[in-house]
Amino acid sequence: MTTIDSLGKKASTASRELAKLGTSQKNQLLSAVAERLVAESSQIISENEKDMLAAKGKISDIMLDRLMLTHDRIEAMAEGLRQVADLEDPIGQVVRGYTNLDGLKIVQKRVPLGVIAMIFESRPNVSIDAFSLAFKTNNAIILRGGSDAIHSNKALVGVARQVLADAGINPDVVQLVEDTSHAVAEELMQATDYVDVLIPRGSARLINTVKEKSKVPVIETGVGNVHIYVDEFADLDTATKIIINAKTQRPSVCNSAESLVVHEKIAAAFLPVLDAAIKKVQPVEFRADDKALALLPDAKLATEEDFATEFLDYIMSVKVVSSTQEAIDWINTYTTHHSEAIVTRDIVAAESFQDQVDAAAVYVNASTRFTDGFVFGLGAEIGISTQKLHARGPMGLEALTSTKFYINGNGQTRG
Repeated sequence: MTTIDSLGKKASTASRELAKLGTSQKNQLLSAVAERLVAESSQIISENEKDMLAAKGKISDIMLDRLMLTHDRIEAMAEGLRQVADLEDPIGQVVRGYTNLDGLKIVQKRVPLGVIAMIFESRPNVSIDAFSLAFKTNNAIILRGGSDAIHSNKALVGVARQVLADAGINPDVVQLVEDTSHAVAEELMQATDYVDVLIPRGSARLINTVKEKSKVPVIETGVGNVHIYVDEFADLDTATKIIINAKTQRPSVCNSAESLVVHEKIAAAFLPVLDAAIKKVQPVEFRADDKALALLPDAKLATEEDFATEFLDYIMSVKVVSSTQEAIDWINTYTTHHSEAIVTRDIVAAESFQDQVDAAAVYVNASTRFTDGFVFGLGAEIGISTQKLHARGPMGLEALTSTKFYINGNGQTRG
């Protein structure tokens, strides 16, 4: 029996047992995991330090920040668990109910997906976020993190499993794939006998690999070539503030801005001011088209690839356009359908942008850094879907459910 066969069978069994848990019991257990995480934070950080030590010199400082766990970050994970416990349980919710012409009473209710698998990179907090949402929706989950976070993920998942076992709950409702080889990851992508849906979360390379090789249905998440368009009617102080926040606050995350689009009528007045202001916070390497290059003294000439790249670094492409429609068309050409923003005081431009730009989240006069399940009131998120079927945008509890029709009759037959 292979590793994935073993994990899959255990997950299938556990998911059927998990289906019997009610809301109150699930909430109590989520709160218990939160308490145990905080209590064991020093041990978890000790394990995380092993990953940090192994990764130093191999990945950038920005990516090291994604990997690092601190007491504050563990407390944030615990708070996320408490938030999920406080959310309304979607399982059993009635989507609609009616009596058809044959007198059949038909009710459509929310039910678990069953067994979820998740392949993710670097950020170990994802393991707890994913567990909390899957558990609240009565789904078993198989987690496969990257080799760079293996000690951290083992520690975090170990805490959740121990709390469940102590409460007499099958701990296999959450399992970690400890073999981080590509071969085992690909085996998980083929595990149609056990896994109902696979969610990749990480780099474009990871997500594309999963899309190409998976036989399990995939919910595509995360890659963020995020644009901010500064319109000719923008308040330039507001635009500067938004861009600095979206680009520099945390460049390693998928909702950080990667691409700047500027209307030609304000480019000469705006770009030098932005360049000076952003340098005071964090220098950013601009990769600019011909028009922007002349206005940004330290910029490099952008390549076609630069305009399509999620940098996850202090790098940003810059494009100058002659109209809002050109900006919309440009963004729709290079978007990864994650988050896009316009800065403008023109209501017509704002409405056109929001209506026409093809992304899961489209902002007017606000930083794209807000695209987050917690911020949107969904509790923790298992990822941000950039596709259109089943779920789109930050995926909270409802995104991890399906529906079932319950039909009750009194002897009807179909003629």
